[in-house]
Amino acid sequence: MLDEKLLEILACPACKGDIKYEEENQKLICLSCGRRYPIRDGIPIMLIEEAELPEKNEDTKRN
Repeated sequence: MLDEKLLEILACPACKGDIKYEEENQKLICLSCGRRYPIRDGIPIMLIEEAELPEKNEDTKRN
């Protein structure tokens, strides 16, 4: 579990959006752009090049 105070000060390096902790998958998720940052050995890897891009929904894929 990440410290709540740490989550309050972290921001997405790509868009500066707020971050949410996803304990099940050990990822930090940007609430604005949807990027998912990994947590390795308890350390958030907040690098844009390490982030997983958000999946497009089915409507976006069809257009």
